[in-house]
Amino acid sequence: YWQYQKDPIADAFNPATKYVATHRPDTLTWQNTQSLGPDIVAELRRLKQEDGPDLLIQGSGNLIRTLLANGLIDEIRLMVFPLLLGNGKRLFGDSAIPAAFKLIKSQATGTGVIMATYERAGEVKVGSFVTGEPSEAELERRRNWK
Repeated sequence: YWQYQKDPIADAFNPATKYVATHRPDTLTWQNTQSLGPDIVAELRRLKQEDGPDLLIQGSGNLIRTLLANGLIDEIRLMVFPLLLGNGKRLFGDSAIPAAFKLIKSQATGTGVIMATYERAGEVKVGSFVTGEPSEAELERRRNWK
């Protein structure tokens, strides 16, 4: 789409190097587009070691889950729209590997869209919502609950 457009977004995308995860590298006709090859994880590990701009993923829940499972995602930018469609593709499914992220930026638009940026925050830390020892009244409530 963007390779045929004349606007500021196309002007930014067209000259940029684009790495594509594909089973059909022969179909890549957009200028400056390269296939990541058959071992996407190894190729992205290599690219992350090079100097250059950040790598951005748009779409492909399957690719995102693979990269999360291999520790290759440093930042997640989510846009949450106030819509319930009833079905669709899940970004984080049952196969998601536990990972901790920290909210570093958020914004709500006038139409209710929430934009949030999270960065990797190491291992998942488990904890409790308990704020201290329960009061005598709480202990009594628990005894009566049984």
